[in-house]
Amino acid sequence: MNFRALIPLLAVVLLLGLMGSVYIVREGQVGLILHLGRVSQTDIGPGLHFKIPLVQTSRVFDRRFDAVDFSPERYLTSERKDVAVDFVAIVAIADVGNFFRATGGDERLASERLAPIIKDSLRNEINARTLTQLVSGDRSEVIAKQLEAINEGALNLGMRIIDIRLKQIDLPTDSDVIQQVYNRMRAERNQVASRLRAEGEEQARLIRAQADRDQAVILAEAERDAQTLRGEGDAEATRIYGQAANRDPSFFAFQRSLDAYRKSFESGDAVIVLERDDPFLQYMRSDR
Repeated sequence: MNFRALIPLLAVVLLLGLMGSVYIVREGQVGLILHLGRVSQTDIGPGLHFKIPLVQTSRVFDRRFDAVDFSPERYLTSERKDVAVDFVAIVAIADVGNFFRATGGDERLASERLAPIIKDSLRNEINARTLTQLVSGDRSEVIAKQLEAINEGALNLGMRIIDIRLKQIDLPTDSDVIQQVYNRMRAERNQVASRLRAEGEEQARLIRAQADRDQAVILAEAERDAQTLRGEGDAEATRIYGQAANRDPSFFAFQRSLDAYRKSFESGDAVIVLERDDPFLQYMRSDR
């Protein structure tokens, strides 16, 4: 037999055996070894590792946090009102051996088995709250009270729940809860609007009353000042007329008569019937 001809074949077999006995676990991953289909080694950290070809099989899983979305679940509040809660869980593999035994390494199956654990635990908290407390309250408080119990159930799956977030709380469209909520919201808004309108009307009345008072005071003060000024003006006019009359009584009488003539015939069509010797005509009869 020509052993030289078998050397390349042996080299290929050796290379294939070497490749089948080496596996790599990267950073953020965890590995396990299956010996004839049974878990023999777990929690294998990052690095280059060896196994027995054909006898042992390696499996590598991501150990980093992963966000798992769950389908919305319907719950009843303490008021017996139907709500649909949509949530997401941040999960990680805590025990790769238990994870593989429970799910066979199937992440989809792991999510399906994890869902009822989370949903049933949240049901206790949601059932104990009213719709207003659930929507307006601290949602993290709902999760915090049940996270420890949820992790106890998740540990059987080799998983750990880091956090759970309630993404959305909806009212199912096939129930009358939405209409009830809208009616309550509408009534509350109408009540607030009525209160604001009443307050606005009260403020408007106060402002108008104050403005009326201010107007009355201003008009009274203006009328008082006007009366004072008119009195002072009349007194000054009387004084001036008196001075003028004392300085030249005849001219003053003449000027007064001219003013009387002007006012009498101002309209242009006035007719005055007087005696011939009436004093009103004295300056029309004489040039003195």
